Amino acid sequence: MIQVKKNLGGINMKFRKGIICLVLLFVFIYLIQPYEDMEEPSVEGFKDNIIRFHIVANSDKEEDQLLKLKVRDELLKETQVKFENSKSLDETRSIINENLNYIKSLAEEVIKREGKNFPVEVHFGNINFPTRKYGDIVLPAGEYETLQVTIGEGKGKNWWCVMFPPLCFVDANHSHAVKSDQDLKKTIIGEDTSLLHANKEPPIILKSKVVEVYQKTKTYLADFLAKK
Repeated sequence: MIQVKKNLGGINMKFRKGIICLVLLFVFIYLIQPYEDMEEPSVEGFKDNIIRFHIVANSDKEEDQLLKLKVRDELLKETQVKFENSKSLDETRSIINENLNYIKSLAEEVIKREGKNFPVEVHFGNINFPTRKYGDIVLPAGEYETLQVTIGEGKGKNWWCVMFPPLCFVDANHSHAVKSDQDLKKTIIGEDTSLLHANKEPPIILKSKVVEVYQKTKTYLADFLAKK
C-alpha cells in the first residue's frame, strides 16, 4: 500500500510539473506572438534598394587619410554630372559599369599628383559590412551592392556614402553627405521609415533574439513532456 501511494505521488508530481510547463508555455506564446508575427524581410529587404560608395585608404597614417579625402573630392567632382540625376538602381549600375576605368584613372591621377605610387583597385559588387550609422539612421550588417575604390594596401579607414539614392554629391565636405534622412528612408523602404531609425535598432535585435528563445523553449518543453 505504501509503495502504491509512492507511485501515485510520483505520478501526481510529474502531472503537476507537466501542467506548470504547459501554463508557462501558453503564457510565453501569448507574450511573444506580436513579435513572432513581425516579418523579418521588412528589416532586411531594403538592402537591395541602395548602392554604397566606399573609398579605402592605404593606411591610417595621416598622410594616407588625407590622400583618401583628396581622391574622394576628385571622384565626386568629376562624376557628379553622371550620377546625381540617376532615377533608378539599374541606371546607376549602368553608369558605374561604364565608368569603372574612368574612376580608376581619376584616382590614379590624384595619387600621382600627390607624389605617391599606390596602385588603385576599383570593384563593383556585393560586399559585407558591419552595422553602420548614416546620419541618424542605421544600416544593419550584411551584404550591400557597393562601388569600392581601394588605395594601395587598403588597410586604412574608409570614407563612404550612399551612391543610390544619389546622396554622395550633396556636400562632399562632410564625411556623410546626407541630404534628407526622410528622403533616404522613403527611397529605401517606402513610407514605413521606423525600422531604419537609429533608436529603433535595439527592438529589432531584441525581436530576433526573443523569437529564437521562443523556438528553443517550445522544442525543450516538447521533449520534456514526451519523456513524462
